[in-house]
Amino acid sequence: MNILVLGSGGREHTFAWKIAQSPLCKNLYVAPGNSGTAQIATNVNIGVTDFEAIKTLVLDKNIDMVVVGPEDPLVKGVHDFFLNDDKLKHVSVIGPQQKAAELEGSKEFAKEFMFRHNIPTAAYESFTKDSVEKGYAFLETLNPPYVLKADGLAAGKGVVILNDLDEAKAELKSMLIDAKFGEASTKVVIEEFLDGIELSCFVLTDGKNYKILPTAKDYKRIGEGDTGLNTGGMGAVSPVPFATDDFLNKIEERIVKPTINGFKKDDLPYVGFVFIGLIKVGNDPKVIEYNVRMGDPETEVVLPRLKNDFVEILQAMANQTLDKINVEIDERAATTIMLVSGGYPEAYEKGKEISGIENITESIPFHAGAIMENGKTVTSGGRVMAITSYGNTYQEAIKKSYQSIEKLHFDKMNYRKDIGFDL
Repeated sequence: MNILVLGSGGREHTFAWKIAQSPLCKNLYVAPGNSGTAQIATNVNIGVTDFEAIKTLVLDKNIDMVVVGPEDPLVKGVHDFFLNDDKLKHVSVIGPQQKAAELEGSKEFAKEFMFRHNIPTAAYESFTKDSVEKGYAFLETLNPPYVLKADGLAAGKGVVILNDLDEAKAELKSMLIDAKFGEASTKVVIEEFLDGIELSCFVLTDGKNYKILPTAKDYKRIGEGDTGLNTGGMGAVSPVPFATDDFLNKIEERIVKPTINGFKKDDLPYVGFVFIGLIKVGNDPKVIEYNVRMGDPETEVVLPRLKNDFVEILQAMANQTLDKINVEIDERAATTIMLVSGGYPEAYEKGKEISGIENITESIPFHAGAIMENGKTVTSGGRVMAITSYGNTYQEAIKKSYQSIEKLHFDKMNYRKDIGFDL
């Protein structure tokens, strides 16, 4: 098969790394890709939402399957674009159709879905600029901290948690009236704060059947001890030590099964990855959010633990034969540490040369915000590289990643020194 991966981050490098290992893959393309994918695939400089350019590429290179990495093209309907085009509809697209992608595209849509299918989650109400006064009144009924979520896609920045009621009201006004997040915050969901420890559950589905991948936990904040600003993710651990068999069973029975059944009942066409952001409250799992793609940096610890031929699994998803697949998981733990540009998640510089990658032997460096320029690997984004390692325990794997990081360098390189600290 000729396969195209859409995206340019660490998640997409991991997809490409895993797909390239399969004898079923003939030619592999990544659009736009990065310096890591350039070593194992052909990068094509096309944006992930430039559907016409993607069409031209798919026809030109006789591509049989498109694996969608990020959420943006899914929410904008890339799968539907293929289905509605006679020249493209034979191509397998891994990623839900637009109607189902609303689970990530709209926080309100996701909340309504959970309530409709009795999936445990936080109580909530949603507001627009016309009901901002009602929003203030609703905030007054809650105990702090206050959770405000921009309804639409805000590049992972649209969730604000505040302890002070007046600050929460000011933030609501800023989101709704001052359009702090633009289109994304024309509607805001306010929900009760859930106190617990977070983890992520990843599910593959062909629309009828499902398979559960290993759990992972990522670390969102920039600073040690989970302090400072939110980021796209600073590291991840898999499996999650506190997710016992009993707890995993609760996740499957109370959340995964009703989610997949909900897709069928609501006629949400879904072939792809379901990322369920969970929180363990007491000994019970509750859903914080759905994402309609794999997480990043969680992919960098989940896929390396998958022993199966990844292309075989992707084919089964496309052909609705996922029930025939027996998912095999590496018993070892995997961890990843994210190297980021100095200043990230705020303003940062690009174009810094990265040295020492060739010295890494004990870990897998998954490139993210990095590109090739004049034969050199240079930084091109906030999150630059994810250093993934295996270990018999997560502590051993983390230690290996930190040892590998010592061999790497770029100007103002930053990373968290405490991944796994809370486990």
